[in-house]
Amino acid sequence: MHTKVIELDKRIRVGAVSYLNTKPLIFGVKRSGLMNRIDLIEDYPAKIAAMLLNDEIDVGLIPVAVIPQLKQHFIVTDYCIGAEGEVASVALFSEVPMEKIEKVVLDYQSKTSVNLAKILLKDYWKKKVVFEDAKEDFLQHISGTSAAVVIGDRALQLTSHSTYVYDLALAWKSLTGLPFVFAAWVANKPLNEDFLDAFNRANAYGIKHIEEVLAETSFADYDLKKYFTKNISYELTDQKRAALQKFISMLLVL
Repeated sequence: MHTKVIELDKRIRVGAVSYLNTKPLIFGVKRSGLMNRIDLIEDYPAKIAAMLLNDEIDVGLIPVAVIPQLKQHFIVTDYCIGAEGEVASVALFSEVPMEKIEKVVLDYQSKTSVNLAKILLKDYWKKKVVFEDAKEDFLQHISGTSAAVVIGDRALQLTSHSTYVYDLALAWKSLTGLPFVFAAWVANKPLNEDFLDAFNRANAYGIKHIEEVLAETSFADYDLKKYFTKNISYELTDQKRAALQKFISMLLVL
């Protein structure tokens, strides 16, 4: 069955994650002529994923764990939110070492990170724990033998205050030898090639102008230059695509 490409004159609904790590990608988009052609919505990852699933947006920077739930999907652009090693903003935080953790509270904001934590606890740390879905005040419950998976800006804030920090991207690299992809630009329908080319170039612009991104971004709890250039790896390389497929295959048997 032929799938109709979205009409050229229709505004394309784009959903982006409202975390610090997306700022380099969005920087170029907001400075391109694309803002006349798109409606840009920013929210936390799970919300953007739900909007793509419900066809409330046409393309979104979504947690990759959601991909199997889409009727059809198209990974667009050469960019993603990935990590070659320590990511810093996705971790398991605890007051006790891994062997003493009994319960893990799961951040409600991203399906990829919580599923990655489940895979790592099972296959890497070989640890059985009780999982609990987080409420909004869940950071206050990291105490005793209760740990939590925390992502995004909140994780960067916790890094220097938590007794034990288990970086999930680093653990994945130790387990598989591969980098990790937390989020990718995914469309739920074919999009016009001219738009996709312009959108890809807009993403690239911010990655090439990190100093400008830093100049208009303030965050006291973590070195953002290190975060944007060392922790987050934005290019969707062949190795990252292989890692993405491996993660999804592990996810389906979790």
